[in-house]
Amino acid sequence: MTAASTQSIPAFCEGIQHFGGLPPEFATYGQTAAIAPEQSAIASPSDPAAVYQTLLAADALRYLTLQMTATKESGHPGGFASIADAIAALVMLGHKNIVTEVGHHAPGFYSNVFLDRSLEAMGIETVQQLCDRFRETHGLLGHLSGQIPGLLAPAGPLGQGQHFAMAGAKLNPGVLFPVTIGDGGLGEPYIMSSFGHFNTAYPDITNVLPILVWNGFSQEHHSMVSTKTNQAMIDYWRGNGFQEIVLVDAKDYDDTDQPGDYVDSTLFSFPQRFAFTQAVLEATDKAAKLALSGTLTVLIVKQLKGAGVHKRGAQSHNLYPGDSLQRDYIVSALSSRALHADAWHLVRTNYERAGGGPGSKTAVTESVLPLADLGSLPLNEFPVGGDKQVATTAMGALVGYVGQTDAQFVVTNADGNAASGINNINQALKIIHPTTDDTYFQQPHGQVYEPLSEDACAGLAAAQALFGARSLWCSYESFAVNGLPIWQTVTQAMAELRRPTPSTIALFTAGALEQGRNGWTHQRPEIENYFAGMMRNGNVYPLFPTDANGIQVCYDWALSTRNKGITITASKSPLPIRTTFEQTRQALAEGAIELASWSGDKTVVFAVIGDMTLLPVFEAAEQLAASGIGSRILSVVNPRQLYRPTDVAWDMCSEPNDGFLSDAGFARLFAGDVLLGITGGSSAMLEPIMLRSPAPRDTFAWKRGETTASAGQIMAINGLTAANFVTRAKALLA
Repeated sequence: MTAASTQSIPAFCEGIQHFGGLPPEFATYGQTAAIAPEQSAIASPSDPAAVYQTLLAADALRYLTLQMTATKESGHPGGFASIADAIAALVMLGHKNIVTEVGHHAPGFYSNVFLDRSLEAMGIETVQQLCDRFRETHGLLGHLSGQIPGLLAPAGPLGQGQHFAMAGAKLNPGVLFPVTIGDGGLGEPYIMSSFGHFNTAYPDITNVLPILVWNGFSQEHHSMVSTKTNQAMIDYWRGNGFQEIVLVDAKDYDDTDQPGDYVDSTLFSFPQRFAFTQAVLEATDKAAKLALSGTLTVLIVKQLKGAGVHKRGAQSHNLYPGDSLQRDYIVSALSSRALHADAWHLVRTNYERAGGGPGSKTAVTESVLPLADLGSLPLNEFPVGGDKQVATTAMGALVGYVGQTDAQFVVTNADGNAASGINNINQALKIIHPTTDDTYFQQPHGQVYEPLSEDACAGLAAAQALFGARSLWCSYESFAVNGLPIWQTVTQAMAELRRPTPSTIALFTAGALEQGRNGWTHQRPEIENYFAGMMRNGNVYPLFPTDANGIQVCYDWALSTRNKGITITASKSPLPIRTTFEQTRQALAEGAIELASWSGDKTVVFAVIGDMTLLPVFEAAEQLAASGIGSRILSVVNPRQLYRPTDVAWDMCSEPNDGFLSDAGFARLFAGDVLLGITGGSSAMLEPIMLRSPAPRDTFAWKRGETTASAGQIMAINGLTAANFVTRAKALLA
């Protein structure tokens, strides 16, 4: 090892623990940056200088990843280490819009955007600062976040990154979106399923490039695909619709007789390391060009997990307390990967030039995507007390207008729009399908994405919103749970995003009260617990419009918002019109609106969530009035606004909203002698009201499902009857 004091150390290298001597052939291949001034990529993947400098970049990535994680005795170096060569190759080829499905690769991705100076946008200019702010508040999260300069999307739960890459490819033709897929994560059913659906619907969008990190291990054991032969893996991807499979196996270059099918290229002789790096660089170039020219392609790099870091296999996955910078095997690994100061300078120069500059300035997510001007939506206000209307159908007419005005807009639905009372969306925008069939309003170039996968639907819709375009995810309330993981990931990312982006909007219908004949498999309003918990995040708004007028105003408002997660839950059954547009606008601001009142000696306040649940409440109010007891019926449209400001992390959100209902406003709306909170879903949605009301109070909510002949019968099974409301109100008044 060469002492740092004998080298001219670049300023960004401050904090590096170990420097190495000049590597072999540096005098031949390391004197001039392979990416020339004013250029954004190497001239040729076969240029020996480009290969050599790609090798140096891969070692730099491994070194930074290990030192960063060892600084905190925490984090995950092993998985990224096995794909560092391909990441370095992508950058040297000028491709920086890189996404990952593997949140554990975070320290490697942070190292990547540190090298190209992206992290300077958040005050990280040196290796010391990089290490200091790793896994710290307001620093570099333990798993990837879209708020980090130069990084496109979050990554935590496995099986999600492909959605971001596909959305990016759809919105940015001609730009390559590589996405690394872990062979451990490959066991997630969503990855290949979502690729398959997307490729069927959008066969011409091939500028997404999955890169399989085939390292033989998952977190704690051998990966479930570790026993596949190379041919079997090729067949697997080809069987899932990929036309070109480009595979590089480190074993083919091993001259050190490493045992097993998975080997570490950093242990090869230098000539063989060079040969392997050239193979990776050329393969990456080939795969990228295929993907950008209309061929569905996957790049597979087979190399042992932990290549070049402190341990190998699953043992390299993460660091534990005690795995410090002083630990012998950490010191040994860092010393082996240590670069000379001149090599660090060379790597930094290439990274700065690659892709036209730092990813923090060039990545597609670093600017606001232009949106079509929607003008004024063609709202249709139905007369209060007039004919019953289907709320979802009323919203569907607006959705059709949005899609016809905004060509980027996409609607997704795994359960079928026709079954949700929104077949007018299909009629206006057409289902995307390679087979044209007017019977089903389907054609190859529509805007309605209908794979039978909630994850694929939620994934494309939410990812498109995160990447700057409008979308709508529609689902049966009962089945949306399979799409919630990616939707929650996006809402959390939006809360900390450094730019405004359209909110991710969802329409949930066919609720439990409408699913009597279908039985309990289709009656799962417990999902509302999820949204109720998320309300405290600060940027999540579950909306419950009162009727077909209310749903139009809710959707119009949702489209005007940024960086929020908004769910609209409504029935697909014809129901009475109870509100004007202006009343719903007031309810969106204040949380609720009064629908009706009856005078009496005492007053019972009904705080009602949902549209169908109003039916027995109005009946109960009439019965109480007959007994001389007054009532006020409030429709709770936007429960998030009914929290106290201190209940919600609104001030931690980008695009914050602190417009909570004041104490005086709450007293005005909810004052009474007794309060009954009523919902056909989760009682958790009533929490903000129950927290603030001083009145004697109780809740009526969903209990469990059953097969019934009518909505009234399923409500009765769950205690949601006028008789029960009246009995409880009188007991509380006694």
